[in-house]
Amino acid sequence: MHPFSLRFLDPMLEEAFVCQALPRLRLQGRIALATGIFVYMLFGVLDQWYVPPDMRQWVWIIRLIVCGIAFSVLLFTYHPSFERYNFGPLVLAGSAAGTGMLAILWLLPTHAIAYYYSGLVLTAFWTYNFVGTRFVYALVADVALLVTYNLLFGVARGLPVEILASHDYVLISSNLIGGAAGYMAERYRRTLFLREMELDNERKHHLQRALHDPLTGLPNRDLLDDRITHAISLALRDEQPCAGMFIDLDNFKAINDTLGHDAGDRVLCKTAVRLRQVLRDTDTISRIAGDEFFVVAHGITTRQEAEELARKLLHDLEQQLVMAETPRPLTLNASLGICLFPYPECTPADIIRRADQAMYASKRTGKHRASFSQ
Repeated sequence: MHPFSLRFLDPMLEEAFVCQALPRLRLQGRIALATGIFVYMLFGVLDQWYVPPDMRQWVWIIRLIVCGIAFSVLLFTYHPSFERYNFGPLVLAGSAAGTGMLAILWLLPTHAIAYYYSGLVLTAFWTYNFVGTRFVYALVADVALLVTYNLLFGVARGLPVEILASHDYVLISSNLIGGAAGYMAERYRRTLFLREMELDNERKHHLQRALHDPLTGLPNRDLLDDRITHAISLALRDEQPCAGMFIDLDNFKAINDTLGHDAGDRVLCKTAVRLRQVLRDTDTISRIAGDEFFVVAHGITTRQEAEELARKLLHDLEQQLVMAETPRPLTLNASLGICLFPYPECTPADIIRRADQAMYASKRTGKHRASFSQ
């Protein structure tokens, strides 16, 4: 975060913050604009005492122009473009209010300036703390207002030094107090946003660990049940059957016994990678336990399509694995059971059970093959 402008140095983080803050900014901007219009018009009550009769028409023209600009910005907050262009229009409303007040002060006799000068102070606070724009934009607008006031009334108008100094003190103080409050408020919002992001990422991390196998990174049984439930719903809605495939590596225990569990873990990770390469992004591959994997394949409309996918999976699994622990590559085999669904009253547990039974049928008939559930 930049220490002065408070902008996040990461553009993506800045964009995320702006998107997250948009609803608050939109609501706050509408309330501030409506309130500002009311207060600005309320200043007209003083005109009968301090504005010369021949100048009242011009004062009201200026006042109506400023309120018209503010009302246009208020309407713009309802337009979709406000999502992209928001801070600029809000600063425009604040700048218009300050410029209008300067124009009204210019038309007033010197003795009446003190009664309307408070409007500049209110405008500074309003721009910093109410309208919702960023601190740095409000600072530029209000500093420009201060400089313009001194040029108009100190240089061009020639106000007495003691009056100008008194006005400058109040206006500078309002900038310091309002600016500091605006700075701290925006810094707090951004710091809170960062903290919320950290907590959200931490929650996602824990959820990822809770729903995924720590070794292979594949979905675990809990997430698999959810994916199968979703697949059943899609299959019933779109009339597109799916296939559940239970895969068990043949003779995997021998690898653990002869090469050690570390080598066995690497074999499981490489198996997960090979299965991912065969399947589509819409399919799910899960590690249930040990050397058992489960595949949820969408859009499998016939037994022939299921058999073709099973052959691809078995073929890729049997490709040789180069292991540092052995002088020769390893060759894996697997047995596979297939359960097509949906069927009446199917559930995730029943689909897995049927595919599991079909897998054991493959093992009984010679292994390294696929069988369908009954």
